[in-house]
Amino acid sequence: MPVYVYSIVSRSHPQSLDGVQGVGDPPSALRTLTVDKLSAVISDAPEELRPKRRDLAAHQAVQERLMADGTVLPLQFGFIADDEDAVRTVLEERADEFAERLQALKDCVEYHLKAGQDEEAMLRQILLESDQARRMNEEIKAGRGGPDMPLALGELVAKEIEARKDRLAALVTEALRGLAREESTVKPSGDDFLSVSFLVDRDQEERLRTVVQELAEKLGEDFNLRLRGPLPAYSFV
Repeated sequence: MPVYVYSIVSRSHPQSLDGVQGVGDPPSALRTLTVDKLSAVISDAPEELRPKRRDLAAHQAVQERLMADGTVLPLQFGFIADDEDAVRTVLEERADEFAERLQALKDCVEYHLKAGQDEEAMLRQILLESDQARRMNEEIKAGRGGPDMPLALGELVAKEIEARKDRLAALVTEALRGLAREESTVKPSGDDFLSVSFLVDRDQEERLRTVVQELAEKLGEDFNLRLRGPLPAYSFV
């Protein structure tokens, strides 16, 4: 029978799951499967599993309950194995890797930061700081730019935007890097110039939140910094 796998913990983890239910409708019962020094938290897999709000919340609730009692290797939503034997095989074959990663995540949580700047504010700043862009914009407004100048200005501004986003991302990341054991960056979207996760020691959480707040105040109201956490360390498994 297919099984849904939530996370991996050490055998010594309390694995207290009373009152927590698994994914599916009706909710599946949680259980653990132990091989040597590792345990996998599993349940029967639903016949059809989609990322519905209820199931996403159930998956997250399992991680949060386990996090409260110790170190967890959280699997992403939707991980299904063919059967319990398949889970046992993975635990056996990758035992050293999982044990090493559990040690690396000990006493840590994940924080995810997204940072962006209002697009119109960024464009205004580029026109103020770039003599070439400002001159081309003035030429176009005065009707002297020629038919190709709007396209040329658009290309110049696009390059300036990318360069500015790269500089801002580096500035913010560098300010926080010393507070994290590890970091993991993904491509930002929309007006964001940064989407990064930090693996943070629990005794550094307050300091991280403080530094993010200080950065937000320093950058000003045109910027939007959104910090989420503490989270299961999905980005560092």
